[in-house]
Amino acid sequence: MANEFTGIFEKDVDWYIGYCPEVPGANGQGKSLDECRDSLCEAIKLILDDRREQGLVGVPPDAVKETVVVR
Repeated sequence: MANEFTGIFEKDVDWYIGYCPEVPGANGQGKSLDECRDSLCEAIKLILDDRREQGLVGVPPDAVKETVVVR
């Protein structure tokens, strides 16, 4: 399953800086736009994985847990 997010990229002298408005805290950087994009993608993955893990803390063991696909 693939998700789509908005990447905003700006050039700052020798570096590209990227962020994702939909995922607060997701930032990337790189010497090239491709490097910055890859860095931002990794940041988004790490943040979403962490939020998923933290979001499940305290869920009652008898709760129904299933994957919901959003297209």
